[in-house]
Amino acid sequence: MFRIGIGHDTHRLTEGRPLVLGGVAVESDRGGEGHSDADALSHAVTDAVLGAMCEGDIGVHFPDSDPRWKNADSLQLLARVMWLARERGFRVVNVDATVHLERPRLRPYIEEMRAKLADVLSVGLDCVSVKAKTGEGLDAVGEGLAVTAQAIVLLERI
Repeated sequence: MFRIGIGHDTHRLTEGRPLVLGGVAVESDRGGEGHSDADALSHAVTDAVLGAMCEGDIGVHFPDSDPRWKNADSLQLLARVMWLARERGFRVVNVDATVHLERPRLRPYIEEMRAKLADVLSVGLDCVSVKAKTGEGLDAVGEGLAVTAQAIVLLERI
């Protein structure tokens, strides 16, 4: 049996915060604002896995009202969700994700993002796709005010 999940996350960009995407520190003068490390890519993948299992979303499992998750490493949150997936009898088949960010350009960071996500998801690098798009000067992403990520995951019952 296969299950598909979709995840989405957006964070406002603010000065004085690191920009972390897929567990990778991206050189930038602004980063995501949020309770955790504001890693929009990892959050979208986490939500996609949770959605495929019908287990709610990242806010249900790691609420921003809980001080335990303050400045949390989002790859660690994804690792906890992957533990839950294995407990429920699922494994990841593949992930396809897109990050929307006007600047900086993400091409130099994509392979490291893929590798870090593949490691946490316990899949090969050939099972994780990460793409980067700009907002072409439109909306909050295009104006450089936000970072957004979308992810789709395919789970298989093991």
